[in-house]
Amino acid sequence: MTRPLIAILRGITPDDAVPACGALIAAGITTIEVPLNSPEPLRSIAGMVAAHGNAATIGAGTVLSTNEVHSVAEAGGQLIVSPNCDADVIARTRELGLASWPGIFTPTEALAALRAGASGLKLFPGAMAGPDGLKAMRAILPPGTTVYAVGGAGPENFAAWLDAGADGFGLGTACYVPGIPVDEIAARARRIVEAYDRAAEQESRA
Repeated sequence: MTRPLIAILRGITPDDAVPACGALIAAGITTIEVPLNSPEPLRSIAGMVAAHGNAATIGAGTVLSTNEVHSVAEAGGQLIVSPNCDADVIARTRELGLASWPGIFTPTEALAALRAGASGLKLFPGAMAGPDGLKAMRAILPPGTTVYAVGGAGPENFAAWLDAGADGFGLGTACYVPGIPVDEIAARARRIVEAYDRAAEQESRA
């Protein structure tokens, strides 16, 4: 089962990346992002793609330039996530056949990202907008726009975000912090998946 959850492995090392990726997939999280301000992120991405590319969508976060997009594509990444809305980055990502998830916070940024070809929108920082901010923005977004809440969205408030119109979530420290063992990564991922499944079931009954 594929869930709309992105594990953000900020700070992970190449040695830890492959086992962490395997643990996440086993727990039910199959979209994985390595921010480019991590140690040797392209090595981590390439290693995860080689080991688990058939079972997960793997890519990079904190992507700020078209050169970085190209480097991620060369490493085998399929996903480009940014903290900002950069039309050139979005366009280059789509030209290379990768999924583009730019960060947006305002209606202006959201509509600009969609015009540039974004696959979906990353509402960031989610804690500043809150579910009410997303609910208000939904009124002007084109039908079918996919929005993931990132930063301030997690197991404790999945239900509120889903009720506000979130389609999915990016999970950072709730999922991973540098140095934790692989069994802790697996345990955190299982808790996240269980919480999401409960919230999604409640939302479907509402």
